[in-house]
Amino acid sequence: MAEIAKIPSFDLTRNYVRVKEEVNVAVRRVLDTQHFILGPEVEALERELASYLEVKNTIGCASGTDSLILAMMTLNLEPGDEVITTPFTFFATASCITRNGGTPVFADVDPFTYNIKSEEVLSKLTPRTRAVLPVHLFGQMCPLEEIKDELKSRGVVLIEDCAQSIGAHRMIEGRVARSGSVGDMGCFSFFPTKNLGCYGDGGLVSVACDEDLASRIKRLRVHGAGDTYFHEEVGINSRLDALQAAILRVRLRHLEGWNEERRIVAERYAELFAENDLLESVTLPAEAKGGFHVFHQYVVRAKRRDELQKFLAARGVTTRVYYPLPLHLQHCFSYLGYKKGDFPVAEMLADEVLALPMFPELLPEEQQCVVSEIADFYRGA
Repeated sequence: MAEIAKIPSFDLTRNYVRVKEEVNVAVRRVLDTQHFILGPEVEALERELASYLEVKNTIGCASGTDSLILAMMTLNLEPGDEVITTPFTFFATASCITRNGGTPVFADVDPFTYNIKSEEVLSKLTPRTRAVLPVHLFGQMCPLEEIKDELKSRGVVLIEDCAQSIGAHRMIEGRVARSGSVGDMGCFSFFPTKNLGCYGDGGLVSVACDEDLASRIKRLRVHGAGDTYFHEEVGINSRLDALQAAILRVRLRHLEGWNEERRIVAERYAELFAENDLLESVTLPAEAKGGFHVFHQYVVRAKRRDELQKFLAARGVTTRVYYPLPLHLQHCFSYLGYKKGDFPVAEMLADEVLALPMFPELLPEEQQCVVSEIADFYRGA
C-alpha cells in the first residue's frame, strides 16, 4: 500500500478552527473584565452545566484530578475506610482515595465494555466500605442502576468518575440519566483532549441534590473558607479560572454535535473492520444495552497488540495504550497486597487494548487507511 500521511490519535487544531471566532469573542470578554479567577464566567458555566446534566449544582475546580480529591474530601475518610473502584483506569481514580487516607479496593471489569462489573462491586462491600467510585471509561456509563439502591441502603456514597464520559447517558426508569447525575457526586475533567475540553486544565464536581454537600465543596476548593480569610476547615486551592470557563461555555454549545460525530466515526470503524474480515483478530468496543456511548476513545482489543502498534507507527498511524499496567500491579500500590492474577480481565485488557485515532474531525479516508493498515498487518504484509 502507498505511504500515507501521518494520522494522529487526536487533532485539537482541526477542532479549534471550527470555534475559533466564538472562542476569541469569549476570551476578549474576559480580558475586558480583568476578572480571571472564579467570578461570573465560572458561575455561568456552573449553571449551564447543571442544566445540561440535570443536577442541582456543579462546582468548577482546577482539574479532573482535583474534582476527585474534592469529592473524596467530603467523606472524611479514616484509616481502614474502603472505597471500591476499578483497577483498569487512569491513576488519579485510585490516588485520590489514598491521598485522603482511604484504602482502594479493586473490583474486576467487563471484557467488552471495559467498565467495572456490578456483581464484582457488590461482592466487595464490607462494613468498612464508605464509597464506590465507578469509572465511565472511554465514554460509556456503567449501569449504576444495578447497584445504586443497594449502596443507598447501606449508607455507601456513590461517586461517578465522569472524566471521559460527559454527554454519555443511560435509560433508567424510562428517562435519560446523564453521566454525573445518577450518583451522589460526579467528577469531570476538562483536559484539552476530552469531549468537552478547555485550553488548559479544568474540572468540575456535580452534586445531584444535596445543597449542603455542594456548599462544602465550594468551600473546600478555596482553602475551606466560607468568607474570605475565615476558614471553617482545611481545604485546597482548586479554582477554575474565568478564561477556561468562558472557553468551555462556547464549546458546551457544540458538545452534542461533536459527540454525534464521534458516534459516526465509531460506526464507520465497525463497518470497515467487518468489511475487511478483521473481527477474528480485533474485538470492537461494545455499546451496552440501554446506554449511549460518546466514544472519548475508540479502544479495540487486538491480538499481538504491541507488534501491531509498532507496525502502525511505522506507517504513520498514531495509536495509544490505555492502560498498560492495571492499578493493582502498580509499584506504589504494592502495599495493598494484590498480585498478578487477582483481576484477570483487567490484566488481559492491559495486554490487548489499543486506542485508534478518534476525534470528531477524523476523515473517512483516514479511517480507511487505519483499517487497511491493520488488515495488512494481520495478512502478513
